Formats: sequence, structure tokens, C-alpha cells
Amino acid sequence: MQDIKTTRSICPECLKAIDATIYEEGGKVFIRKTCPEHGSVQELYWSDYNQYVRAEKLRYDGEGISNPRTEKKNGCPYDCGICPEHKSHTALAIIDVTNRCNLTCPICFANAASAGYVYEPTKEQVFGMLENLRANKPVPATALQFSGGEPTIREELFDFVRKAKELGFDHVEINTNGLRLSQSVEYCKQLRDSGVSTIYLQFDGLTADVFKFIRGVDLLDIKMKAIENLRIAGFNSIVLVVTLVKGVNDHQLGDIINFAVKNFDVIRCINVQPVSLCGRLPQKERENMRITIPDFMKAVEEQTNGNIKVSDFYPVPTVVPVSKAVGALKDKRYLEFTAHPHCGMATYLLIENGKIKPITHYANIDKFIEVMNKVYQTASKGSKSKAKLKLVGSMRHVKFGFLRKYVLGVVTSGDYKALGDLQRQAILLSAMHFMDPYNFDLERVQRCVIHYAVPDGRIIPFCTMNSIHRAEVEKKLGIPIKDWKAKHKVEISQPF
Repeated sequence: MQDIKTTRSICPECLKAIDATIYEEGGKVFIRKTCPEHGSVQELYWSDYNQYVRAEKLRYDGEGISNPRTEKKNGCPYDCGICPEHKSHTALAIIDVTNRCNLTCPICFANAASAGYVYEPTKEQVFGMLENLRANKPVPATALQFSGGEPTIREELFDFVRKAKELGFDHVEINTNGLRLSQSVEYCKQLRDSGVSTIYLQFDGLTADVFKFIRGVDLLDIKMKAIENLRIAGFNSIVLVVTLVKGVNDHQLGDIINFAVKNFDVIRCINVQPVSLCGRLPQKERENMRITIPDFMKAVEEQTNGNIKVSDFYPVPTVVPVSKAVGALKDKRYLEFTAHPHCGMATYLLIENGKIKPITHYANIDKFIEVMNKVYQTASKGSKSKAKLKLVGSMRHVKFGFLRKYVLGVVTSGDYKALGDLQRQAILLSAMHFMDPYNFDLERVQRCVIHYAVPDGRIIPFCTMNSIHRAEVEKKLGIPIKDWKAKHKVEISQPF
């Protein structure tokens, strides 16, 4: 056993901030902590120490936002809003437009049925949250997700999307279970026409048993119908969102990848989210359920017969030097994905004649990023001509002419369209491990790039919202389900 570093965490029982240690044992990484009132906890953090070290080498810390909305008073994670301690700006903003849902998934942390009340911001409040996100400095939020509950329940959703586009959000996506989309091509067309860029579709597997376990009901046909309706409606950007549960669907990753390849005309990304463990769970039970990012990467390598290897995946902040280099050349600040290196790993998959080729087959990522760092440093010192030559020279690390064309477009223009052109030529395969109170690390929280906007003006990092702040935020605006149904003349027994 060897200690790696100290950090801060929270007690899973009382949620008080406590000291914690990240340590290695048996080739795996764990977090241990002791609450004076509730005792000690140890939890698996990353299941592969070597991959932990590899990801750590690609850490890039950000500067946060220059106009935080809250002051530092009680310390992280209680001052979320965002406070001056936060080290990343908003890469993806989320607004929950309701906590009502047309399903009652057993694993859900954000639905009215489990909360006992309805949380539904008004149209004016949603518009205010959009304006607040766009006011972030030095970089306003440019990517947005409308979530819930089930956002398609809100009839004003089209108005929300149009307002977001009007305010300058380049990318607007809808996080949905697909039920409403499966019922109407016309509804899908309305989403597209209102300005929706991407459908973020819950998609846990390819067999009925997976959906019955995770969602409580077989939804496979509904998912297939939703994808077909989106295709007919003209969408070419669907993200398959896989909640990964050990022993339930982790054996289907290869099949999901093959499904995405077969539907490459509309599927742009597979985003895998290892399940967060909530509630009081004994350690043995947690050990049986816990799955981490290295487990995901190894399963992908095994299930694709080595076509996609563990070494093909890189941590999210790997791309930060590209943003810095382009920004230095253009005297402009761009979005920087300064997430913690252990929050997520990803790779791009190029599809040739129906076969998968990870981007690492055509590009030396390490060398390319090294040159981008040099471009940034050179441009920052005022030698832009030299920096541009280095930028052009970086293309020698991208072997495939077809790929080089799109990468060059991104690094020279730095705009949303160029990034979209690249994205449409590949499938992004990623895993993002959101934390729960057991594996909670405040160092990760402070670098979070996925932020919720809430009606009181705060902007709250994803993991603190769902582990700590959600109940408090929603209860302020929520009303009991019985009262809500009476107000809206809905039968108490009727699903909503």
C-alpha cells in the first residue's frame, strides 16, 4: 500500500466535508476517509493504478470564471454557485426544466415520484438561467442540455430551445428517454426546427432484460423507434447514453459500439456513465456493484477483439492545449475542458467500410498535443508567425489526409462549425464517471466542467448538485405531488 495524495471528501451519512487519502493497493486506487461521527469508509476510486498515473500526466488546471456568483464562506462543497475556489468554466450547462417524468426508473436521482414533489421552473426562470449562463466570464457557456425528469413533457420546450439559440448557445441538446420521440416523427421535426443540435438518448443496452433491470420496463423497441423517427426527421446527431451497471450491461459494450457503427449516419457519440451508488449500501454490496473507467476501457478492448485498446483512450483535459493554442493565435478565449483527469476518458472512432479505426491509428496524439503546447507558448510571447508555422507543422503527426483536413479546420478556425465537421466524420466513445458520496473527491469537484443552472442565480457543479444540493434547490420551488395534480386537474393515480 502507498499513499498517493490527500484530498477532501464527504461523509456518505451526514455529507459533512472530511479529510481523505487517495492510495494505491494491489494495483488499484482507493479513497479512504473517517467521519468522527459515522466512522471510516474506503472505496474503489480507479481500478487500475497504471492508467491512473497515465491520466494524471495530462492534467491541465483552469482559471475558473472571473465573475463567481457566490462567496467563499463555508468551504467546498457548500458554497457552490460557482464560488471563487472553482477552477474550470462551464463546458456543458444543464437546466432541469422539470422533475416530472413519464417513466419511473429505479436508478433515477431526479424525478418527482422519488422526491415526492414537483419541481418545474417557470418560463421566465428558465430564460433567466439561460441569460445567467451566457454572462459567464471570460468564456460564456456555449453548450447546453435541457434535462429533467423528462424535458419533453414541457410544452414550452421549443420556446426554451429557441431562446437558447437566440442568446448565443451554439449547441443545444435534449436529454431524453425517447418515449415521446418514438411516438411522433412530427415532434422530432419540431425539435430540429426549433434549433436542437443533438438528442442525448438514454440507451442502456440491446436486450430487454437490461432495460427491465435499469429502467423497470422493456424499452428496447421504443429506443429503436425513437432513433428511426429522428432519422426520418433529419437528425444526424444522436448520443447513446449508457448507464453502466456491473453484471447487468457491461458485457454489451462491444454490441453497443457495433450498433452505433451500423447507424453511423445518425449516431455521433456513445457516452458511458458508470452508475453512481446512492443510499446506504454495505461495503460488500458496493464492491459488487462498483465499476470504474478502467473497467470500461478494458471491457471495450476485450469486446472489440483489441480493435479499440485501452491505450486509445485519453483523459478529457488532453485537448486543452488546442484551445489555448488557437486562442493565443486569435487573441480570443475559447472553451477549455479543464476537467479533472480522472473524471472521464475518450477516443474518436473513424469508420472505414463499416470497420472501426481509433483516431490513434492515424494520429500521434502525444506528439500533436506537445506541438500545440509549443504553439501556445510561442504565440503568447508575441511570435505569431512562428506559432503559425508550428501549427501547420503539427499536421505531420496526423497521417491520414482525410482526417488532417478536419483537424486543420478546427485548429485554424476554432469555430463550432469546424468542430461539428470533424465530429460528423467519427464516433466519440467516452466514459464520464460522476461521483457519489462514497467516492467523492473535492479536487474533482473544483475542476468540474458540467454545471447546473438553478433559478436562484447559482451555477452548481454536476456532482455536488446530485449528491448534496438537489433536494435543497428543488424543495424551495417544489410543491407536493398531490397539490400539483389537484392544481392541474390530473388524477392522483395518473402517470405524469
